[in-house]
Amino acid sequence: MDGFTGSLDDSMSGASVSDVNDRLSALELRVQQQEDELTVMKAALADVLRRLAASEVSAASSTKKQHGGKGGAALREAYSMSCIANGGTSGRKRDSTSVTRKETLSSAAKRGPSVKRSSGMERSQSSTWDSSEDNRNKLVKAASTSKLLAKVVKNAERHKDPVVSQEGNHIKMFMRGRPITMFIPSDVENYDDVRTELPSERLKLEWVYGYRGRDCRANVYLLPTGEIVYFIASVVALFNYEERTQRHYLGHTDCVKCLAIHPDKIRIATGQIAGVDKDGRPLQPHVRIWDSVSLSTLQVIGLGTFERGVGSLAFSKADSGQHLSVIDDCNDHMLTVWDWQKKSKIAEIKTTNEVVLAVEFHPTDPNTIVTCGKSHIFFWTWTGTSLARKQGIFGKYEKPKFIQCLAFLSTGDILTGDSGGILLVWTRSSAETPTGKGPRAFQISRQVKGHEGSVFCMCEMRSGTLLTGGGKDRKIILWDHELRADRDIEVPDQYGTIRAVSEGKGDEFLVGTSRNFILRGTFNDGFLVEVQGHTDELWGLASHPSREMFLTCAQDRLVCLWNAVDHSLQWSRTLEEHGHCADFHPSGAVVAIGTHSGKWYVLDAETTDLVAIHTDGNEQLSVMRFSEDGSLLAVGSHDNFIYLYTVSDRGRKYSRYGKCTGHSSYITHLDWSPDNSFIMSNSGDYEILYWDVPNGCKLIRNRSECKDINWATYTCVLGYHVFGVWPEGSDGTDINALIRSHNRKVIALADDFCKVHLFAYPCSTPKAPSHKYSAHSSHVTNVSFLYKDSHLISTGGKDTSIMQWRLVEKASLSLTDSLLSNSAPHRAEPIFTPPSIDKATPTQGPVPPPTANGTQEPSPDSPPPTELAPPVSELTPPRSESTPPPSDSTVSLKDSLEPSDDTATPSDEGLPPLTPPS
Repeated sequence: MDGFTGSLDDSMSGASVSDVNDRLSALELRVQQQEDELTVMKAALADVLRRLAASEVSAASSTKKQHGGKGGAALREAYSMSCIANGGTSGRKRDSTSVTRKETLSSAAKRGPSVKRSSGMERSQSSTWDSSEDNRNKLVKAASTSKLLAKVVKNAERHKDPVVSQEGNHIKMFMRGRPITMFIPSDVENYDDVRTELPSERLKLEWVYGYRGRDCRANVYLLPTGEIVYFIASVVALFNYEERTQRHYLGHTDCVKCLAIHPDKIRIATGQIAGVDKDGRPLQPHVRIWDSVSLSTLQVIGLGTFERGVGSLAFSKADSGQHLSVIDDCNDHMLTVWDWQKKSKIAEIKTTNEVVLAVEFHPTDPNTIVTCGKSHIFFWTWTGTSLARKQGIFGKYEKPKFIQCLAFLSTGDILTGDSGGILLVWTRSSAETPTGKGPRAFQISRQVKGHEGSVFCMCEMRSGTLLTGGGKDRKIILWDHELRADRDIEVPDQYGTIRAVSEGKGDEFLVGTSRNFILRGTFNDGFLVEVQGHTDELWGLASHPSREMFLTCAQDRLVCLWNAVDHSLQWSRTLEEHGHCADFHPSGAVVAIGTHSGKWYVLDAETTDLVAIHTDGNEQLSVMRFSEDGSLLAVGSHDNFIYLYTVSDRGRKYSRYGKCTGHSSYITHLDWSPDNSFIMSNSGDYEILYWDVPNGCKLIRNRSECKDINWATYTCVLGYHVFGVWPEGSDGTDINALIRSHNRKVIALADDFCKVHLFAYPCSTPKAPSHKYSAHSSHVTNVSFLYKDSHLISTGGKDTSIMQWRLVEKASLSLTDSLLSNSAPHRAEPIFTPPSIDKATPTQGPVPPPTANGTQEPSPDSPPPTELAPPVSELTPPRSESTPPPSDSTVSLKDSLEPSDDTATPSDEGLPPLTPPS
């Protein structure tokens, strides 16, 4: 579950830390459960008192209770969102200086910052949030007090459906025992006739911004298709940097942590960590083997075997990749060997309690497996179902703190790189071991000083030479056949330290860094940035008012402006504070950015020059919102106030206008009326308040006066037009962001369970249906439509990812488009051909078939198609004849017409250097 907490710095903590963390987590969970039970009892008691008071009033006015007008009984059912506390935290996960996630009984724990609470094996199904299956094991959700109390004792008992209370001209919804009153607009003649259907629009994942390099290793490779394969969140991306296209494998249900390429260079294995879904049920860690051409899942192994997550994995080489070795990240770091095509586990053994960083099969000896990590290297002899271990002896050589990486020389010797910057050559002992005494030992035959600081990764080249990447010195060194340093180049400091290195086309190589960059470079020409993203939790997101661009800001203090057409970075700038929220002035000339300290900045959107700095309070700013004409700015703060400014000179001059005082908790969302006269705001204690701006920012006591206001934007998560988006049993913080499209047809929603939802607008009935989409592996923090509603942007929390989704009408998914979507990727030119980067208009690339989400799995006994595994030359990729037919052979006509919600579509991208060329 700790997908984002493990850091792979040069000095790593011992495995004993895992034991301590496990015990702490268990204790925290017990305390949390007790707190939850207390909260439930309090909520139940409040519910009882409320119902008693209501029954007394009802008894006194029985004629009102017997109302038989237009729509049946007036008291239909009470829509009880009686919810569970989030452990008493008042800061709403937005206080992101803490990575502790809330844990509740009804909604799953986020003990690690990246736990994805989704039923990920069922990707993107159009359904309501709570089916009967989802509700089965929810602990505390009830429509009555007796049920609620019984749930505390009887965890497995199902709750009844939620109910809504319509009392005259308003709707009441209860959240954590608190009533939320929403007035029905005048144009709704009969609320009983209101229906909410699924929207006709759907989302297709078009682009993923970012790369996970900060805490992973050896996860960047070039495929024969000319695509770079890497991962971020739960998405494995295949990026063709020449054609500027991306494809996505979407089979995983939580953070992908490691990646291995089959010897045929077509099949890929990726391993994920453990997680929990939104009902608290565990999502088991596992390995998925899939085809990089068709993006179809070939096999899923390890469900129920792996405990904490897949730490590293490797295909066998001497037997053409029939076997897969996997290291579990549990305390014992179990090593398992699988016949992956048969889905059978052949051998299993405990390795060590210390951290294990790498596992590899020997390329010529099919019975030898090597593992290394903290203070050890083990040589395993695999025979049938048994694994025998020989520990590497350092003897006269200094024992390193960590052996970080290993590679195999053409002689069959093993080369290791360690945290001391030393390269060691291990040679198999020539003396035969007596029968039955175990494997022959490897001994150190040579030592070479490699890097200042650690040797973090290494890569064998086709020519037999070797590349190594250093941690502290940030150097890439090329070693000749005699292990003599031939050439070296230093990665600029702005990109971070080296985490992965692999061979590219011709004399190029690829580098993944700790600051989440993927670089492509040569020793002569230096580096080009191909992929980049944020390095810490993302919250701030704003779409440009008149261009296909959007801005993000995060805890890494970076502010980035992205071009959504060519998927490039326009500019980036570092702030003094952690950015948390942002909004463009309607002119597009400037952008206002709120931070954690109460300070907010105004930047020129073209030059990034600082236009203004202001400070409101000393707490986190949660929302910045310009009025529709740009003449006013509202700043919502965690100090419970909304600060108002008059704006002039196209967003360059600001003067304090007033302050809205009346909320009893921190401001979460706010919206303006089109005439600048009113503001609607939400707070952390589920209040919906309205403010009269021209009359001194006064609180409007009679809220029914505002029921017919046509709000310029709709980002408030509580209100008549959007209350149907709330899942049953929510604790009030399960929805992080919501936005209405500019054409007022749909609502996009970011939730705490790693999902992006698409609802129809308005959404004024409980338990409204939605299309939901999985790609993030952490809480989704924000969503925003681009100005023409062509795309939706979503940001992840701890997964630091940015997802760009294309809006498509269901009717527009024509047969032609579907057949085009199944074409296989174009084969690249031979690897030794120098690349020619096309700077012209990006071309539309191939679209993977509906099986891209990995949910259609073959029978465990069916081997992968043989035509997808041709022999691969040392110098050229497989011939195009080996590519499967583009359409009918990979997907049926019916599937083409009814693609899955999460079926990936390629798009055009390329991320230029950090400072874009002029």
